[in-house]
Amino acid sequence: MASMDIAEVARISGMPASALRYYEEKGLIVSVGRRGLRRLFDDGVLEKLALIALGRASGFSLDEIGGMFGPDGDLRIDRQLLTAKADELERTIKKLSAMRDGLRHAAVCKAANHLECPTFRRILRITARK
Repeated sequence: MASMDIAEVARISGMPASALRYYEEKGLIVSVGRRGLRRLFDDGVLEKLALIALGRASGFSLDEIGGMFGPDGDLRIDRQLLTAKADELERTIKKLSAMRDGLRHAAVCKAANHLECPTFRRILRITARK
């Protein structure tokens, strides 16, 4: 298996070397050695970094992502956790969509004062909910 130094992994993955060092510190990735002062990684690290990036983009914490890998580094995803995150994303999408629609309405609303507009007031209620 070929190994790449940290600069190469950073260049290919688009992640800064500082993030790679942090991920290693958190136990998300593992270097396989050193070339001088530079960490070396096997080429499998790129797939793992892609999974980490997907997890981060989906709203998972690094600790949650770390829990998706077994002690041997193999992927072990909790399907219930995925379902819960998908449900959370769905709620966020609905809230953001309502806010977007409300902002578009407010931009063209003919009311003299936005607080007099029933649609704008509905947006305020939606936004205030957690």
